[in-house]
Amino acid sequence: MTDFNNILHQVNKPARYTGGEWNSIVKDWDKTFIKFVLSYPDVYEIGMSNMAVPILYEILNNQPDILAERVYAPWGDMEAALTAAGIPLFSLESKHPLTDFDVIGFSLGYELTYTNVLNMLNLAKIPVLAVERNDSHPLVIAGGSCTLNPEPMTDFIDFFVIGDGEEVLLELIAVIRDWKHMGERAPKKELFNQVATIPGVYVPSLYQAEYATDGSFKSLKSIATQKKAVIQRRIVSKLPHPVTKPVVPYIETVHDRGAIEIQRGCSRGCRFCQAGIIYRPVRERSQAEVVQAVGELINNCGYNEVSLVSLSTSDYFSINELITTLAQDYHEHHLSLSLPSLRIDSFSIKLMETLPSRRKTGLTFAPEAGSDRLRCSINKNTTENELLQTAAVAFERGWLNLKLYFMLGLPTETIEDVEGIVTLVDKIQLLGRQTRGKRPQLRISLSTFVPKPHTPFQWAAQEKEEQLNAKHELITHRLRQKGTKPSWQNPKVSLLEAALSRGDRRLGKVIYHAWKLGSTFDGWSEHHNYQNWLRAFEITGLDPSYYAQRERPLDEPLPWAHIETGISQIFLKQEYQRALESISTTDCRTQSCNTCGLERWQLGCQQR
Repeated sequence: MTDFNNILHQVNKPARYTGGEWNSIVKDWDKTFIKFVLSYPDVYEIGMSNMAVPILYEILNNQPDILAERVYAPWGDMEAALTAAGIPLFSLESKHPLTDFDVIGFSLGYELTYTNVLNMLNLAKIPVLAVERNDSHPLVIAGGSCTLNPEPMTDFIDFFVIGDGEEVLLELIAVIRDWKHMGERAPKKELFNQVATIPGVYVPSLYQAEYATDGSFKSLKSIATQKKAVIQRRIVSKLPHPVTKPVVPYIETVHDRGAIEIQRGCSRGCRFCQAGIIYRPVRERSQAEVVQAVGELINNCGYNEVSLVSLSTSDYFSINELITTLAQDYHEHHLSLSLPSLRIDSFSIKLMETLPSRRKTGLTFAPEAGSDRLRCSINKNTTENELLQTAAVAFERGWLNLKLYFMLGLPTETIEDVEGIVTLVDKIQLLGRQTRGKRPQLRISLSTFVPKPHTPFQWAAQEKEEQLNAKHELITHRLRQKGTKPSWQNPKVSLLEAALSRGDRRLGKVIYHAWKLGSTFDGWSEHHNYQNWLRAFEITGLDPSYYAQRERPLDEPLPWAHIETGISQIFLKQEYQRALESISTTDCRTQSCNTCGLERWQLGCQQR
């Protein structure tokens, strides 16, 4: 593409757009029946660190009559260059414009990327509103964790894939294949009716939202005969073989290493954590499969650092044996292992000690709250004594750099809980001085609680900015005197995230107007324009606080209730009540079944 080559010199990091990376797949365009472009609505460096896209890329390209290519959100300089040159947004592999593809599949993992979806469609010269697209335009579909409440994006997406995509994607492609074989005789409306019968596929145009006279959400009803009232999340019972030949980027990415998903799901039941709900039940890969996969990843990509990925990596069965085996088997490759998401206990420290690595990195833990009572309320079952014992072991074994994650604004939080964060940091600092003779380096990350759909806290209110700022100032003032400066996310960003997370279909107009006002890359501080969003809410007559900062009655209809995760509303309400009473719930992998609802699907957690 001559025009493409002429604009590369105008942009920073042109390797974001060149393609041609090691292990990328370029098929014969003219000889491949179905063309699918996997679209990640953020920059290349973030999108290339996502684990879902490589899985789908491999599954699709393994089909002889399908080609799958990639596209990421262009940064501002590239957007300006494309617009000035009149070049539509194109794929990395073949440089074909997105309008040439049959399907554009977006991965939605973060609410503040929504405006990027609209922007990418617009740059591709495709109408952003689904109702304005005709039979000549590509299908626009979406999957990912955000689709567990798809309603805010229904104005823009033809249909959503809910849950694990490994099996349902091929079922969906089979229907699209048959429809495409029919040629011009088959309009999209007929295809929509067909895909709506696939379990786990939600076609929003076949449903209509109703609102009460006071403006509250009332119900979502099917406007087509024999359509599902509830969309059941797809769950693969056994994880497929991990991707061991992923595309290797030419530039540094956020997670610049190989990655193997060793297990999917988490049974610990933190009540604020949406991932802990929507990825249940726990499914582990065998140790032999992980060991083999790491070897294949090294041989195919040349990585000497591999991350063993899980929501709670130290919960993997015999994780210590796995690390020992990997260290022995790949010693000659100088393999370095990283373990994200470790639980807070001395076992995790000892586990880190066994890692094959050339340097001692910092440790990251997430106490989340400043008191035992509040940790019990959110079901983060770690006591202060356990936290201090873990820190002591870390200092004794030579770690002096710790990063601690806390949340502010959690349900039932009091000022004593907030002060408890400072007290806990004080005690950890004292332990470091007593053990190592000098002050440890502590980094404190403070985030705002965001109530998420399908969690026990989906009914809870997000705290208002004034109260959050007061708590932040208290912590910052107290910790600044002790040489520890906490980082802090802007509460306005968290408010927007909560509103989009718990929104109904009316939020689509807000997203549209925010984009028209110039909002893109809303998750990037240098791009975020809160005033655009306030104006968009004002134009549509909606209020972000209505969605984010309002406690919802337990009997109020929820805009996402038609999405069935497998976790029952009875269980979530029980957990919410237990949170208000500061009663913890045990881990069903080590204790008895908590009857969360998955037992109805015969998908209970893997007990030990």
